[in-house]
Amino acid sequence: MKRWLINNGTFLTMDELQPQFTGWLAVDGTRIVAMGEGPAPQHELNAAAEIIDGTGYLYMPGLVNTHGHAAMSLLRGVGGDLALQDWLQNHMWPMEAKFTGDDVYWGTALSAVEMIKSGTTTFVDMYDHMNRVAEVVETSGMRASLTRGVIGLCPEDVQRAKLADAIGFAKDWHGAADGRIRVMISPHAPYTCPPDFITKFVQAAHDLDLPMHTHMSETIAEVEQNVRDYGCRPVEHLDRLGMFSRPTLVAHGVHLTDEEIALLAERKVAVSHNPVSNLKLASGVARVPDLLKAGVTVSLGTDGAASNNNLNLFQEITTAALIHKGVSGDPTVIPASEALRMGTLYGARSIGLEGVTGQLKPGLKADIIALSTNKSHFVPHTDLISHVVYGSTGNDVSHVWVDGRQLLRNGQLLTLDEERIMAEAQRCYERLRG
Repeated sequence: MKRWLINNGTFLTMDELQPQFTGWLAVDGTRIVAMGEGPAPQHELNAAAEIIDGTGYLYMPGLVNTHGHAAMSLLRGVGGDLALQDWLQNHMWPMEAKFTGDDVYWGTALSAVEMIKSGTTTFVDMYDHMNRVAEVVETSGMRASLTRGVIGLCPEDVQRAKLADAIGFAKDWHGAADGRIRVMISPHAPYTCPPDFITKFVQAAHDLDLPMHTHMSETIAEVEQNVRDYGCRPVEHLDRLGMFSRPTLVAHGVHLTDEEIALLAERKVAVSHNPVSNLKLASGVARVPDLLKAGVTVSLGTDGAASNNNLNLFQEITTAALIHKGVSGDPTVIPASEALRMGTLYGARSIGLEGVTGQLKPGLKADIIALSTNKSHFVPHTDLISHVVYGSTGNDVSHVWVDGRQLLRNGQLLTLDEERIMAEAQRCYERLRG
């Protein structure tokens, strides 16, 4: 791969030593190799096979979406304005039971289109037919942590087959696509997986040396059910089952006590905060300021497009910055810079990719997005971080690179056929609807 350089750009790095500057950045192959303030030095210009004029653009790390179900984009707009269990049991699960591998492929491709065009370069996905999800990641050029999510409310022989499928997927795909694909081990949730089934997944994670991911404490009803069934709340339950002996990312973590937050911090468990999905399903508002204060890594996820209804992580960044101010009555509680880190650096940290992506820094992967600042909501050019967090949307993204390869140029996808994908996704939905 060639060496190229962005000159005269404005950069938000997510690096405390040099958080923001106007200058240049050089990429060689898949990695950022140098950057600095002011005009690029002549030797850097001479070494570059391509020089990009960064005037009028704000460059920042690609966004990291740490929880979702990409294929559920096929169910966008289905069963809206319902509580979680009603939405799942009476609308989502019956339709998902009809999903084929092709449905998962085209639903994931539709999500990849939306994510790339709105600046997400890395995503976590929990679903079925994960080979097809991995195919989309490989083709699209994105980075992903993928996991075969498993519901254990089934006979023992079906449980064994699902566990074998999850292990097989991990062996086949971990490290694939030039290292852009990583795999996690995922029992779906404490309320959908019997305890002995979860322990089998914990053992698989140890055997394969992989992290774990699950839904946890999303609703009050879920927590109360856990207490009825197992005599304790979900955090203690999963800790007893050994899950937190592995690096773990839990989705939601809405209903937590002080003691649970302290335990998550002690076990170094990361939390994927999904504010828009949690609001739409009326699941509640997670105690993010308390989690951050305790030292828990909190990242951001969209959840599936069926409960959001989009995969625009900029909306999650904005919502995370705003909602906790309103709930706490403290306008300083989640500063704009912290919300932006939740969508970038903390996202990478929560899935073991800190030092790989989530920042603009020499040695890290060239996962870069460019926002056009030649728009009214970026004027005047005062606090650009404030503009990004409170005023910008995924529609401001003009260019995207992952591993140094350009996936989006001037808003046009370079690796995916957007028109065909939308047509195929619509066709899949029509069949599912019956």
